[in-house]
Amino acid sequence: MATDRLATQLGFVLEVEKLKQVFRQTLLVGDRRRENDAEHSWHLSLMAILLVEYAAADVDLLKVLKMLLIHDVVEIDAGDTFAYDVVGNKDKAQREQQAADRLFGLLPQDQAPAYRALWDEFERRQSAAARYAAALDRLQPLLLNFYTDGAAWQRHGIKKAQVIAHNEHIGEGAPALWEFARELIDAAVAKGILAE
Repeated sequence: MATDRLATQLGFVLEVEKLKQVFRQTLLVGDRRRENDAEHSWHLSLMAILLVEYAAADVDLLKVLKMLLIHDVVEIDAGDTFAYDVVGNKDKAQREQQAADRLFGLLPQDQAPAYRALWDEFERRQSAAARYAAALDRLQPLLLNFYTDGAAWQRHGIKKAQVIAHNEHIGEGAPALWEFARELIDAAVAKGILAE
């Protein structure tokens, strides 16, 4: 029979399974359906392992992976807010804080503060690990937008300046990846898939 601790942990596991049903505005390259948050988190985790040499500083890769696997769990309650949605972003922080309180509060008392602290650290980009994780979180949608011919950008009328402003902190966590991202943004404009 499961212990109370194991039952609590598995309750959290089942709750965060709902992340598979939270859909983002970004489209997948293959079939152009909307990406879900669980796919996004997996993709970022793989990128973190493969691209760690581009981190601005030495990072604790396990810590980065933990951040990337939990960074969007709050969207189970708060929903996914489109990066360029001015109105939706006004109360995003409040909605996500409330969601973090509830969701991380489902963990055992000794685990809840540690996972909540990781989420807070990621959100605030307080460490080299958080800045690297946040850089990947911005780079991945850029890649998907570029390789789906700017479908989400075009659907929402997004312009180059908006993309640069939203993503420039990639340079904090991975300067070489920001340089690549700037080239990708310029190429998107040249291809006509991102408005100047």
